[in-house]
Amino acid sequence: MSANPKRTIVKLERILNAWNTLAPEGKFGGMDKQQFETFVAASRAARAAIQNLEHQLREAAALREVNDQTALSKAQLVKNGVLADPVNGENSALYEAMGYIRKADRKSGLTRKKYLADKQD
Repeated sequence: MSANPKRTIVKLERILNAWNTLAPEGKFGGMDKQQFETFVAASRAARAAIQNLEHQLREAAALREVNDQTALSKAQLVKNGVLADPVNGENSALYEAMGYIRKADRKSGLTRKKYLADKQD
């Protein structure tokens, strides 16, 4: 695997350009220009496939975001429906199983600070 794919394609294109311009009929490395172009074309095709997949990935991620937001808004409706349900409500096992804290299990938030009588100056 090449260290830097961007540099690799630039290098391949430069070699192909020089070959086309300065020695189009020459044979180097046991191959003619057409044979080398076949290898470069395969490299270009792989890059195009990667670019296409990256676009598809970005599109899928955006679609996921939209769908997640829609599902979360529907989940809020379900939660509110459970809260309003006379059988289940905010102290039900269903509400807790959905990942929420039942009203009976909530802490009041009231704290009383302890003051040490012997620390008074």
